[in-house]
Amino acid sequence: MDTSDPLSLGRTDETAWQRLHRSLMPDYNARATTYWWSMLALGVAVVAHAVWTVSALPREEITRVVGGVALAVAAGFFPISIPRSKNSFVAGEIFIFLLMLLHGSSAAILAAACESFAGAFRSSMRWTSRIISPALSAVAMLCAGSMFDAVSTVLDSHGAFGAATLPLISMLMAVVYFVANSSLVLAVLQLKSGSSFDVRALASSFGPVGLAYGGAALVAALLHQAVQASGLVVLFGALPVIALLLTIVHFALRQQQAADEIRRSRVEAAEREAEQAARHMVALSASEQRFHSAFTHASIGMALVAFDGRILQANKALLALLGLPRGQGLVGEHFANFVDAEDLRGLEHEFARIHGGDIEAFSLELRCPHPTHDRIWVSLNAAHVHEPGSAAPCLILQVQDISARRNAEAQLNHLAFHDALTGLPNRRRFHQLLARALAAAQRDPTQHFAVMFLDFDRFKLINDSLGHSVGDEFLVQVSHRIHDKVRPGDVVARLGGDEFAVLVQGIESDACATHLAERLQQVLKQPMVVSGVSVSTSASIGITYSRHGYADSEHLLRDADIAMYRAKAAGKARHAVFDRGQLAQVSDRLRLESDLRQALAEGDIEVAYQPLQHLGSGRLLGFEALARWNHPLHGAIHPDAFIPVAEECGLMVELTDLVLHRACHQARQWQSRDASLQRLTMNINLSGNDLGDARLAERVERALRESRLAPELLRLELTENILMQRVDGALDTLGALRRIGIGLAIDDFGTGYSSLSYLSSLPIDSLKIDRSFVQGMHSGSKDAEIVRAVVSLGATLGKAVVAEGIETQSQLTQLQQLGCEGGQGYYLSRPMWAGDVDDLLDGLIAEPQLAAGACPGAGTSAAAVRH
Repeated sequence: MDTSDPLSLGRTDETAWQRLHRSLMPDYNARATTYWWSMLALGVAVVAHAVWTVSALPREEITRVVGGVALAVAAGFFPISIPRSKNSFVAGEIFIFLLMLLHGSSAAILAAACESFAGAFRSSMRWTSRIISPALSAVAMLCAGSMFDAVSTVLDSHGAFGAATLPLISMLMAVVYFVANSSLVLAVLQLKSGSSFDVRALASSFGPVGLAYGGAALVAALLHQAVQASGLVVLFGALPVIALLLTIVHFALRQQQAADEIRRSRVEAAEREAEQAARHMVALSASEQRFHSAFTHASIGMALVAFDGRILQANKALLALLGLPRGQGLVGEHFANFVDAEDLRGLEHEFARIHGGDIEAFSLELRCPHPTHDRIWVSLNAAHVHEPGSAAPCLILQVQDISARRNAEAQLNHLAFHDALTGLPNRRRFHQLLARALAAAQRDPTQHFAVMFLDFDRFKLINDSLGHSVGDEFLVQVSHRIHDKVRPGDVVARLGGDEFAVLVQGIESDACATHLAERLQQVLKQPMVVSGVSVSTSASIGITYSRHGYADSEHLLRDADIAMYRAKAAGKARHAVFDRGQLAQVSDRLRLESDLRQALAEGDIEVAYQPLQHLGSGRLLGFEALARWNHPLHGAIHPDAFIPVAEECGLMVELTDLVLHRACHQARQWQSRDASLQRLTMNINLSGNDLGDARLAERVERALRESRLAPELLRLELTENILMQRVDGALDTLGALRRIGIGLAIDDFGTGYSSLSYLSSLPIDSLKIDRSFVQGMHSGSKDAEIVRAVVSLGATLGKAVVAEGIETQSQLTQLQQLGCEGGQGYYLSRPMWAGDVDDLLDGLIAEPQLAAGACPGAGTSAAAVRH
């Protein structure tokens, strides 16, 4: 949040109710809001009571009520506009009043509310209108229905209620409904505006609309009597007739409206023509007088000037614009005397062109001296004119002050080329300055310069922990520190985020830039107080020099950026100088990324399988799937080379999915070869990108489903460092995997910093001892003690322990003596291709007595995968 914005600070204290009111009812005052909510509550209560009453009717009557409501709503979508009025008539009122007569006021209330909602939804975009309209209609219909019931009861008690009085009572009910509904709606508008209730506004629309409502009630009464006499079948015949009559009325009213429009347009056209003719006559008769009057009293400066520049006549506005005393005369003066010397040549050139007949008019923007503002910018427009009473042509000048616009343009230009936060040149401006420096160096090879690219090592931590406002203040302070340490001719720019650049111009040797980098690093290391918090940081700096023969600024800045990343990779808080080898490494890395992307797309990544063996019995437990890439040009690419590339460029999930699907299908195929192989397991490595993917469990479940591999035979391996770095965010994902039934293992165990509390609570099945400890095992060594401790820890926690990197008989023997359950390594077997595994399994099936210790050793697998 930008704390400099008082509006944003004020709104943070708003309640949810206030935010709702501001979004839905910004123009409602307190009285209007109270009225709106009160009527909404009353309307909801009326509708609820109506629903409860109708629901108690017999099913057949409920069906007729629903049908009547549907007809009223449908008719509401076809309003008939009333000429010379903003109002319209909706035929749905006929069905609303008919429901009142047939089924009582509750049915009419539901129909009125639904029809009003449909009409409001059609005619208004505001939800306040869409919500309140049906509520007001329901309340109005309650009033009309109550009146109808009361009058009917009184008349019936006197024996006067019947076919003759029903139409009159219905029309009276319609008028009451119209007046009540209109009054309730008008009250909202009057309360919003703060004015008193205006009866005239209600009376103005009573005539046409009130008659329409009365007519609708009359039709409804007649239909009611027909239904009472002949049944509901009468409605099926009456509906087409009603629709036809309404169509005829609609057409007649449209015709009348069109005729009114034609008459009005003809009258307006005649009036316009008469007005234009009158203006033309006045203009012809007073053209000379108007010219002099306009010239004298014009709000912009005007002057008549001879071709030699002498002022023949000037108005008062020109005197005021030039800041001259009102009594001073300009006649006889040369206009050039009031123009800045830097712009005088351009003005004289245009005067000569117009005097020679090359042009008829010209426009210039130039500067004029001013006694109080140093100089002002003016827009000068000049054209031929014949002064009344003079036979010699001259020029009329129109001079307008445009200083405000030019100043605004200068400010916009500054904003376009400078960083809004620090005021330093931005990336766009820095590229312009670099281009100029390159052009100067190409013209004069002795003009060397350097470019420094700075990136702060801990800025993201500052932003995330202390907030963006603190981060912004930090950037302002460090920009001042950088600017204070460079020479006056050097340029400091902010490229974006926490990236800065320095153009070090006129250097005599490369050491000038490196010495400046060292000074900058020293001053940037010093703590600074930002918003009351002491902040320490450091910067990584990349440097490149113009002597490398750059052709454009993009390549120069790119190489400084490459050098900066080299400084970060070397340990941060240092500087590095660019050399061509770094560019070659970056290019090789980009080509490797492109080739890897293509290899994944074409399925050229292969999978090798290293056997896992039970160290006590020698029994084959399963395999670990390993990604292998045989590049068409460079041959086998080591996983240590392409796995980090896949992680950095977002290809790791795709790579994991490829290995996951192939390995699961392969494991299922091997298990189906023989009953003795049905419990072979498959281990697959996961990356940090996989663990951070919310869809990991779904991806694994899909691979299991497609391969039909039992979940308990799949083991997913996570390195200890990755798991501990993401442990809090990974608990849900690990839990989802365990619920599927998949086994989980910590790979390279012992190289990270696992917490025993985490190990006891995480859903981990096994620990894989890192190969570095296994290879360092010998009697009494620290590595041997570490392995012993891990095996003991696994037994205590109930987790299997597997040793990696077994390469000698001595290591195998010691692991067996320590009670380590499983192991893998070159001594037991190198990684193998699927075909070689087939041969191995064929031998186990043919000679089951060789099942123990049957895995080939390092020297027995001719087709072993070497990486």
